[in-house]
Amino acid sequence: MIKNIVFDVGKVLVSFEPEQMLEKLGYDENVRKNVMKAVFSNPLWRENDRGVLSTEELTGAFVANAPEYELQIREAFARVGDTIELMPYAMEWLEELKTQGYHLYVLSNYGEYTYQKTEHKLTFLSLMDGAIFSFRYQTIKPEREIYERLLQEFGLKAEESVFLDDCPENVEAAKEAGFYGIQFRDYKQAKAELNQVLQESISIDNPSLK
Repeated sequence: MIKNIVFDVGKVLVSFEPEQMLEKLGYDENVRKNVMKAVFSNPLWRENDRGVLSTEELTGAFVANAPEYELQIREAFARVGDTIELMPYAMEWLEELKTQGYHLYVLSNYGEYTYQKTEHKLTFLSLMDGAIFSFRYQTIKPEREIYERLLQEFGLKAEESVFLDDCPENVEAAKEAGFYGIQFRDYKQAKAELNQVLQESISIDNPSLK
């Protein structure tokens, strides 16, 4: 029977819109394109989530990719908190699941600097029974270690847990680790799929409810 529901954060419980942030900073299309490539679309962004590089090292590496845009890159990274806002449905959804008796967890690729800039916006954490943010463990999804860390840290069983994430690779890795997996495309779709999984779980555990 499903007892635990595990959520990714970015593009699931909060928005992540760096391009909109760059627009608000007044950058033209060419600048936005180059800053996105140098920072947010850069493979180094994953190392930001892994938590193995300092803020200074990351900033230097981003600048090295497009030194002619150094000022814009530094400003964009300093304003990374502006890329994230709580989704309007997040609290109501989580409160509903909590009321139904499910244990809620976070499993997220998240950089330490980004966390420092946005922690005050992550109000849903008050409803969570536990959270794994990648920068604290130097491992990121879809690496198997981070899923196992979640199970070990909170004494969970994968077969009793559903994992929701917008990235298909992360969902597949969760399934390989024994979780039920749902790819989050939008709130309506994800909620419907989750409700179906939960109802099927209840029916299996209580055949009389079929």
